[in-house]
This record gives sequence, structure tokens and C-alpha cells, in this order.
Amino acid sequence: MTQFTRSSRRTFLSAAFGAGAVCAQTRRKPSFIVVLVDDLGWRDWGCYGHPYHETPHLDALAAESVKFTQAYAACPVCSPTRASLMTGRYPARLHLTDWIPGRKQWPTSKLLTVPFEQQLPLAETTLPETLKPLGYRSASIGKWHLGGEGFSPTDQGFDVNIGGDHRGSPPGYFGPFNLVNLKGGTKADLLTDRLTEEAAQFIGDAAGRPFLVYLPHYTVHTPIQAPDALVEKYRRKMASLGMDGNPTYAAMVDTLDQSIGRLREKVKAAGLDNDTVWIVTSDNGGLRYEGKSPKPVTDNTPARNGKGHLYEGGIRVPLLIRWPGVTRGGTTSALPVTTPDLFATVVEIAGARPRQTIDGRSLVPVLRGGKMSDSALFWHYPHYSNQGGTPGGAIRDGEWKLIEFYEDGRVELFHLASDAGERLNLAEKHRDRAKQMRARLDAWRKSVGAVMPKVNPAYDPATADQGLTGAEKPTAPIG
Repeated sequence: MTQFTRSSRRTFLSAAFGAGAVCAQTRRKPSFIVVLVDDLGWRDWGCYGHPYHETPHLDALAAESVKFTQAYAACPVCSPTRASLMTGRYPARLHLTDWIPGRKQWPTSKLLTVPFEQQLPLAETTLPETLKPLGYRSASIGKWHLGGEGFSPTDQGFDVNIGGDHRGSPPGYFGPFNLVNLKGGTKADLLTDRLTEEAAQFIGDAAGRPFLVYLPHYTVHTPIQAPDALVEKYRRKMASLGMDGNPTYAAMVDTLDQSIGRLREKVKAAGLDNDTVWIVTSDNGGLRYEGKSPKPVTDNTPARNGKGHLYEGGIRVPLLIRWPGVTRGGTTSALPVTTPDLFATVVEIAGARPRQTIDGRSLVPVLRGGKMSDSALFWHYPHYSNQGGTPGGAIRDGEWKLIEFYEDGRVELFHLASDAGERLNLAEKHRDRAKQMRARLDAWRKSVGAVMPKVNPAYDPATADQGLTGAEKPTAPIG
């Protein structure tokens, strides 16, 4: 254990469930619905200010939740964040730092590809494994992307797995389906709807037992597909507003919102609304561009860039947490929080204890209406991303954020409170602060055993990118 582990030795026992054995026997344990959306931008919902996406059900949930305005994914790409949510540990500590299986080595890249875990190790204690001794029944319904056979959700503590395997994206969003325990259907059937139905069925079958529903939706990941009627709805809406955007993506966000609405109705019908904690967030920032298309998929403004980058657009995400009887509706929190904190929060609310060192800290004080002091957040992404991001690390400390680029060691320092778009690099103006934050980032990397990339001996700046085409060539970073 080190000083850089965020409150790892806390006693994870909520006051709500700490009044003794009598209270524990008379109160119904809370159930949890954790929705992890894929590639969702931080402002893609109406409650976060999107100008034309319609998300009435998410907006209604936000009105009963704590809405976090400075929430972050543990990584700018998917698999590491998913592993972090399952374990409460930073991807660097897990040595699972890129999407699985990652992309092959670029022959002319300056740095060599860092080896990383190709599945979530079975030695890790997952969220369902942590809750199981308390009688929780759990289901993973949707995208897994943390390993295939032998490393599936049911190998990692879940009682049920529907739709999850080694794949990071579905073949398509319409039937017939060919996913784990999810087959058949017609071209009229939508994957998002089917996953929602499966989650509702699991909740209905809970039979009084506390449950954990982990619903990692495939949407809004590519391929960008949605029902024609919804696409047309948004095409007309954008035209009427004089706005340019992606109507298909907007329709995908709409289907997500409908999913939330249907599940909330199911929970209410089952008489579980007052006993169910909701957590809804994203695995990384919004995807800016799909393939070679010059038209953005989503707009992360004012955040810079998107998925695959350590700028705000790649790691800032929406986050809603509703704890009935505890959270005060319509509360907003600007506390910087990150994915491992969600593990710690669920564990404390449930009255469980983590069985391993974790990097997250419980957000229960904020949910109860109190305050928490800022705690530094860290990122380690030693890879080249498909979206043009280069290997680097980052630290956020209060209102300040520093990014270190591993190719040449340069740093960029931003004051986020006055420069949300990360346009003004203050590293030269505030040299002492940049030096201190860089040293702290380096010390954290050492404390978690982060693996650093090595120089590619075949690198030749004169020939860099030559011979690379299509998916092999990184997209130019977009400011």
C-alpha cells in the first residue's frame, strides 16, 4: 500500500447498514443497476446541455440523482475502464491498459507497443464476487470485452451472462443476433431493446433477493445504426433547428434513453424503486470520427478531442447516481471522480468489504449531501489509439491537469477552471507546478507498477507513417 492509493484502507461500511444485526435483518439490502454506455460523450444527454438529443428518461433520473459534472473514465478506451469498474483498481495497476486485443505494432512508430493483459485476470476480485457473500445475485447483460472462454462474466463472479464475450462491438444492432445466450430475432429487432428486455426479466426473477444488474450497453459504439424512423426524426429536427449533426447517432442515444425508461418502469412495477441504486456512466469520452468520414460522430465541445486521447474529450464522462432515500434530487457535484470510485461506492452502500487493495474512494459522503476533499486522479495510456492519440499519462490535481507525452517527454499544463478546452499550455508559465505534478505522476506510476513504452529501434522519422494505410494509420489529432 502506498500514499498514492486513494483511500484504499477505508472501512467500507455504510452508516445506513451499520446499526447492528437487528437493522441488517429488518432492512432489505439495496439492489444495484449499473449502466455502462459505450463511447458516450460527456454532454450527449439533455441534462448535460445537449442542444437536440432527447433524453427525457435520463433527465428524469438526473432530477432524482447526484449529477457529477467532472466525472472521468479510468482510460480513454474501453477495456481498461471496464476492468477498473469491476475491480476498483487503476488500469495501470492491473496491467490492462488498452482495448483488447489492442492494435498491432506500427512498424515506424517511435515507441514499441506495451504488452498488456489480454483478459481480466481471474486472480482479481470483482464486484459481483465482492457482493456474493451478502446474498447478491448478479447478471452481466451486454458488452464484456474482458476476455473470452475461461474469462467470461460467469468465470468472474456473475451468475448470468447474456451477450458478453471477447468482442468489443456487435456485428450490428439488428437481428438476427448471434451473441452469448442471445440468439435469433429478426431484422426488426434492436439489440439495445433485447438487452433491456433481458435485464427486465432478470429483475423480475429476483424473487426478493438483492441483485446487481450490470448493463454494459453496446450502444453507442460503432457501427452507427438505429431504426429508420428515429433517424428521420432527428434529421428533421436538426434541419428545423438549422443544426449540423449525426441523426443516426442521435437516434442511438434516444434508444439508450428508452432503455432507461423501460427499466425504471420495471423496477417500479416490481416494488423495488425505493431499494434500487442506479449508476449510469460511460467507458470513455465520445467518439469524434468513424473511419475516414470527415463528419463528427458526436461533439464533445468545449472538451478537446475525444475517445483515444487524454484531453478532456477522451476521458470526461457523464455520471448519475441515484440512491433512494439518500440522494437529494437535482443535486450537482463538481468533485472530480473516476471509475474506481464507483466500485468503492457500491461496496460501501451494500455493506461489503473489498478483499484487495483498491484505488477508488467511496462517494457516499457526497451522496449523503456532504463534501469530500479533492483527491488527485491519474491516467496511464502507453499506447497509440485508433483515433490519433499517442502514448502518455496524466494527472488532475484540483483545478489543474498535466499531460505527459511519452514519445518526447514534453508536458502540457492546463487550468481547467478557466480553460475547459485545454487550449492554453501553462507549463512554461508555471514551471514549478508543472515540475511538481510531473514528479507526482511519475511517483504514482512507480507505486502501481505501470509499464512504460520503450523506443522502437526501427523508428525513422523520415519514413514514419509511410506504407501505413486505412486502419493502420493513426488519425490526425483533432483540436
